[in-house]
Amino acid sequence: MKIVSWNVNGLRSLAKDGYWDSFLKEAKPDIFCLQETKAAPEQLSEQFLSPAGFSAFFSSSQTRKGYSGVALYSKIEPLKVIYGMGIPEFDQEGRLIGAEYEDFWLLNVYFPNGGQGPERLDYKMRFYDAFLAFAEKLRARKPVIFCGDVNTAHEEIDLARPKENEQNTGFLPEERAWIDEVVNAGYIDTFRHLHPHTKEAYTYWDMKTHARDRNVGWRIDYFFVAREYMPHVKKSEIHNAIYGSDHCPLSINLS
Repeated sequence: MKIVSWNVNGLRSLAKDGYWDSFLKEAKPDIFCLQETKAAPEQLSEQFLSPAGFSAFFSSSQTRKGYSGVALYSKIEPLKVIYGMGIPEFDQEGRLIGAEYEDFWLLNVYFPNGGQGPERLDYKMRFYDAFLAFAEKLRARKPVIFCGDVNTAHEEIDLARPKENEQNTGFLPEERAWIDEVVNAGYIDTFRHLHPHTKEAYTYWDMKTHARDRNVGWRIDYFFVAREYMPHVKKSEIHNAIYGSDHCPLSINLS
């Protein structure tokens, strides 16, 4: 089974230049999780609502159109689908959709960005804490896999210019400390676990500065797997040859 995660920075934009079709052809997912869809289902065309062979599930922002949003597509019919954490403050932005499968929970999350001032950073940190508590409740029943745009680079190896970004959101000590909490709770960063010394492996690049051309990027998108389920993870990859967004897809293969 192959699970793919991708912040698409606007799902409807993938119709341009064949990015959607090339993604499906190259990534070959069994399940794929999209973040920052920026669209409600009624705004989507048939190619996004029901790709051949997939069941589709969506959670979109209730606060404003064209903002945030997540989608989950699955060839395997989930036992259950959940929308949000049951906390209105966090659920109204359409940032989490989850699916229960026979052996695990899969949570697709678009974590908040901490920019635009201290209030938004506080929101991000409170979302972080609420999410980890929510994941742990689910984990009491079966292992949890969560993926998506975490909007934080964990270690210096995970961004091209760590020193220059020490005071910027996405690499602040308190943001990085939360990922430490995730790891200490027993969740494995699959890519770093399987590629401990790989440098210049990024998932996001600033479009305004054409940073992708120079690979001046950040690894802020992840697959975390509960430690007890990690033996099933056979591969974890970053697909930086797939275009269409300021992020690239990443994937895990499960036995």
